[in-house]
Amino acid sequence: MTPDDIPAVNRRLKRAYAANKAPVVDLIKVETGDPFKILVATILSARTKDETTSEVCRRLFKVVKKPRDFDRLTEKALAELIFPIGFFRTKAKHLKALPAVLDREFNGTIPETIDELCKLPGVGRKTANLVVSMAFEKPGICVDVHVHRICNRLGLLKTRTPLETEMTLREILPERYWMTWNSILVSYGQVTCTPVGPRCSMCVIPEYCPRIGVKRSR
Repeated sequence: MTPDDIPAVNRRLKRAYAANKAPVVDLIKVETGDPFKILVATILSARTKDETTSEVCRRLFKVVKKPRDFDRLTEKALAELIFPIGFFRTKAKHLKALPAVLDREFNGTIPETIDELCKLPGVGRKTANLVVSMAFEKPGICVDVHVHRICNRLGLLKTRTPLETEMTLREILPERYWMTWNSILVSYGQVTCTPVGPRCSMCVIPEYCPRIGVKRSR
């Protein structure tokens, strides 16, 4: 796949996305449109299956509706509430610290830029990019393990880390695709272009994919 193929590949992957279940953060955006809940869901979703994140978010958002609601929970109670999220103790610590940082740095509001979001506990570039695009509809390229893997598998780029992938995509991916690229690739990576034993027989873009690094497929 070359950068010239991006429009055609994007069209097919968008159709596949429409047929699959949307990633959990996409659903939170549609259901609430709340930057705070989108931020929290994104933090929780890291290294966690969407089914688990969705269940935990439903449980958590019955108790926590705004940042200061975290003050009413001890860190231990919060950890128990978000279990079995991956790294639930660390994420509980970050979420517990979130209201104070928001008040001190941003007058209690969710910041709208990548650099500002990265000042929040538990937020790196991946989370910040996703929040910027999902919550504020500003251009951001969120690169998680699915985006990094699929872009390299397609031969669109050759990078070693998600950060390298993000920086390369910023150069070659037209900005009109930035806000949706993560969603469609995450959905495709969860269902079809999986890390091990990808379902290449079901691929909607086989002629564009040299299957770089694929040793066994279905």
